[in-house]
Amino acid sequence: MAALAAGGILASMSTVEEIEAAIRQLSPDEMATFRAWYAEFDAAAWERQIAEDEAAGRLDWLIHEALDDLDAGRCTDR
Repeated sequence: MAALAAGGILASMSTVEEIEAAIRQLSPDEMATFRAWYAEFDAAAWERQIAEDEAAGRLDWLIHEALDDLDAGRCTDR
């Protein structure tokens, strides 16, 4: 991850501690921009993981559990 360092020079941040320190120094406007970016970044990562899990069959148990609940009458239509 890279961030704009003082003086306009890009600096590489290689540890979580360095990234945390840089985040703490953001202005309120920069923090809002960062939050929006991170929310999109995190959502995309989540979607990729779900797609990978689905393709690998790691979520099949959820389908079977739901169908078992339906067959047992534990589901209602709303």
